[in-house]
Amino acid sequence: MLAEWLAHKEQLKNYIVKQTGDPDLADDILQEVYIKASQKIDQLEARSKIKSWLYRITHNAIMDHYRSHRSYEELIDNQVEEELPIELENLQNIGQCLRPMFDCLPEKYRQAMVLAELDGLPQQTVADQLGLSLSGTKSRIQRGRVKLKEILMDCCNIEVGREGIVDFSPKPECTQLARMNGVEVA
Repeated sequence: MLAEWLAHKEQLKNYIVKQTGDPDLADDILQEVYIKASQKIDQLEARSKIKSWLYRITHNAIMDHYRSHRSYEELIDNQVEEELPIELENLQNIGQCLRPMFDCLPEKYRQAMVLAELDGLPQQTVADQLGLSLSGTKSRIQRGRVKLKEILMDCCNIEVGREGIVDFSPKPECTQLARMNGVEVA
């Protein structure tokens, strides 16, 4: 193992430096790679594949490093409280707009979608209520979601951020759908 390691050590270090941009960190990760490779050498199927095997271990060690060293900013207690109501309000408002859009779906998709998505029933229960097979129900729900997404994209301007839905408004040509559900349209 030592001879193979020495043959690939510099290439692996260069790879780590390229991925992390930190030569000191590369030495630490390289040491981890050597330890893991030494411990798991019996898992190597063929000596001819040692280079790709070492690169796989190296890649995983880099990923492990980043997972274990994530940096988090501490949130101020009231910061969470301030942001949450806006997101919930947007979700509730868009939920109100969705109901008339469900009514625009073809009947066979609408039934399955209302039961699964609005009523929150498990797909097996939906299948039983509609007298369909589970796979047929899943298919209808999937197709219904696609059709609902098309309707939603045609009728709403939606702004999405890291936090979820940031803002939305009905498009002018779809204001009738919004009025059907009692949503004020400017």
